[in-house]
Amino acid sequence: MPKATPVLDRRALNRALLARQLLLHRRAMTAAATLEHLVGMQAQAPDLPYVGLWSRIRDFRHEDLSRLVEGRQAVRLSLMRNTIHLVTARDAFGIKPLFMRLGERGFTHGSPWGRGLRDADLAAVRRAGRQIMGERPHTIAELAKKLALRFPGQDGLALAYGVRYMVPLVFTTPRGAWRGKGPVALTTFDAWLGREPGPAFRDEDFVLRYLAAFGPASPADMRAWSGLGTKPVFERLRPKLRAFRDTHGRELFDLPRAPRPSADVEAPVRLLPDYDNILLAHADRTRILPQGRHVGLFSSSGIMKGSVLVDGFVRGAWIPVTSGEGVAMVVTPFEKALPNPDANRVEEESLRLLDFLAPGARHEVRFAPVKA
Repeated sequence: MPKATPVLDRRALNRALLARQLLLHRRAMTAAATLEHLVGMQAQAPDLPYVGLWSRIRDFRHEDLSRLVEGRQAVRLSLMRNTIHLVTARDAFGIKPLFMRLGERGFTHGSPWGRGLRDADLAAVRRAGRQIMGERPHTIAELAKKLALRFPGQDGLALAYGVRYMVPLVFTTPRGAWRGKGPVALTTFDAWLGREPGPAFRDEDFVLRYLAAFGPASPADMRAWSGLGTKPVFERLRPKLRAFRDTHGRELFDLPRAPRPSADVEAPVRLLPDYDNILLAHADRTRILPQGRHVGLFSSSGIMKGSVLVDGFVRGAWIPVTSGEGVAMVVTPFEKALPNPDANRVEEESLRLLDFLAPGARHEVRFAPVKA
């Protein structure tokens, strides 16, 4: 008689996710090893990965990551979902080829810029963009001006965004180092990292890495995280994976020996950066977000901010506010005020994060009214 497929409820999935994401206990790991374990970190705003690593690594310091970025051992580039991620240089070479077609397709079919270039010679645009961006780092505005001169009658900005999607580019320093200021500039892989991207990681290996960081999960979950269709890859891997179901009957896959802690394991308070990948890694995000909540509840203004995990789930948002010589961490709970024991733990963790973000300043924590 076939063995029944084990069922994992919401809390069990939550604890498995926290364990994979190094959020049950801070680990004594290097920044590079953590970046690779997490398969990169969301880095639309350059400083966000610093908070994400601080939440996961014991005794993490700003310079631990800044050295990697300044030494070109870690780099920001467009990858999963065509959004900006920070990865090690080694991962950049192997992961970028997996997303080139997705980027080109997103530009030509899903972007207003691409739809406006139906008559352009995109191969010629790609060659020109590669040559210009390989000479030195340029902003998109600078690239647009140069391309407009080479392709009269075409929209220079649309051409520049075409290059941004069709040519493998990386973002350059000083942005990406802690508090690094400077233009949002890009250059080619070859100019910044010494060679073009490749060879691509095997699809099977990429799926296994996703499961190690975010499992148990389904092909639909991986598609939500990456933008890639991987159902055939999951099927090829099925004999090597364990199968589960969630309480809605959806089939989930996992590595046989991956950690799946008990649902009643205690989860510490954690403060995560805006758009941390833990919030974006599944089609059904209720294993980490409250029912009915979406990542879009946080604005995209670029201000340092993020989410508050209490008992493993997002229960509110945090944002530091500077006033005079002091910095206050303003915590806004969702749905209901936090009970005193949880509020005390949130306050303690907030003060620790303020020590990391603004050492030497006067710190306090304020709880804003509940945000329904």
